Amino acid sequence: MSNKLPDINTHFSDWYNEVIHTAELVDNAPVRGCMVVRPYGWSIWEHIKDNLNDRIKKTGHHNASFPLFIPESFFKKEAEHVEGFAPELAVVTHAGGKELEEPLVVRPTSETIIHFMFAQWIKSWRDLPLKINQWANVVRWEKRSRPFLRTTEFFWQEGHTAHETHQEAVEEAELMLQEYVNLCHNILAIPVIAGIKSNREKFPGAEKTMTFEGIMPDGKALQMGTSHLLSQSFAHSFNMQFQDRNGELAYPYLTSWGTTTRLVGALVMTHGDQKGLILPPRVAPIQVVIIPIFKAGQEKDTLLAKIQEIKAQLEPKVRVEIDDSEHKTPGAKFYHWELKGVPLRVEIGPRDLANNQVVVGNRLTGTKSFIAIDQLSQVVPSLLDDMHHALFARAQERQDKVTHNGEKLLNFGPIIAEHNGAYKTGWCQRPECEDELRQYKATTRCILTTHHFTECFNCTRPSVSDVLVAKAY
Repeated sequence: MSNKLPDINTHFSDWYNEVIHTAELVDNAPVRGCMVVRPYGWSIWEHIKDNLNDRIKKTGHHNASFPLFIPESFFKKEAEHVEGFAPELAVVTHAGGKELEEPLVVRPTSETIIHFMFAQWIKSWRDLPLKINQWANVVRWEKRSRPFLRTTEFFWQEGHTAHETHQEAVEEAELMLQEYVNLCHNILAIPVIAGIKSNREKFPGAEKTMTFEGIMPDGKALQMGTSHLLSQSFAHSFNMQFQDRNGELAYPYLTSWGTTTRLVGALVMTHGDQKGLILPPRVAPIQVVIIPIFKAGQEKDTLLAKIQEIKAQLEPKVRVEIDDSEHKTPGAKFYHWELKGVPLRVEIGPRDLANNQVVVGNRLTGTKSFIAIDQLSQVVPSLLDDMHHALFARAQERQDKVTHNGEKLLNFGPIIAEHNGAYKTGWCQRPECEDELRQYKATTRCILTTHHFTECFNCTRPSVSDVLVAKAY
């Protein structure tokens, strides 16, 4: 059975769109810009969510839920915030057969409604820190959409915290950024570049926005998530005051941070190949698929009984599926599970059974090996760990190939415009120079902690810090 996916090297965007539909991650919705996440795609998101949710709880945060509808007046309390989100807002003006007294905004993010509640809950320094997280759907009216990467409705978590001091808020925002980086590296096997957003690119109303960017194989950057130091602007807007340790009224320092179903799109692009998906083992819904190879009769019954034993042997440690369907050939099954990116395939036929062994196929390397049946429960988890590390190393190598150093925009700008690619360069941090990137359809992705370049990419002024420049999804 031949693979009919578009060529991943020459038609990357078409390949992405085709593979997420063919592998049954997503389907089109009747509402423009929205997506239907199918069970296989949702299961990937659930595994990401479970890993992150565990870390969110272990770092002292508590999950809660806040309304989907937010009074329009709440957005007008913070000028920068409303200006930043105004073009993307969906607003409800009628409900219950009549016009509403006040329009309601469909949640694009929850700072305003959560900070309204924080103002009711925080009365004393003893109430701090307050550390809340919400798993929810949000709506931002997108002009151009692509499933998982940019949709009108998407799913995410958003953390919101309040602190007694500015330093505590800084530490919180930095902590959660590092948790996100760890998630990408240790669970998704995706290398990312962390840094600070420029004033133009930061979250509306924030003092500082930190980001972690993935560089996809086509050389475009994908913002994987952000962590914001909001400081006190929202606290003032919502009159969020508390009695401090000296008995004086004070305003708390706030943070917010989030990541989304965009991570599913990121792992598809980062790890996929011409055969389809390659799923990182730690979030793969099915880590091992067992495929019996038989003809008929008693041979089949004996084989399937042994396969059930093998499944029971593996299940305490890995997620296992048996494909014993009789309407497909083994070759068709191999194609199907390769497309869906299952990390390991276990093949077993009568001859293997007689030799007390199975054949294990590796989705990443394409290699096969014989493994004794009684060794599977020890060997398979080790193979999955090895695959995670190999995926990360391959992704890092791919990222390095499309990430370059560039002295002057005049030289690397045309290359970005025509061929993509991410460039580390110097920047004087003036908006006027940042504006010059637009002619090449590029933006500053993040300000880096390094300072290798002495001169700005656009002018002759000294560089304040290095910056990552690229086109973005």
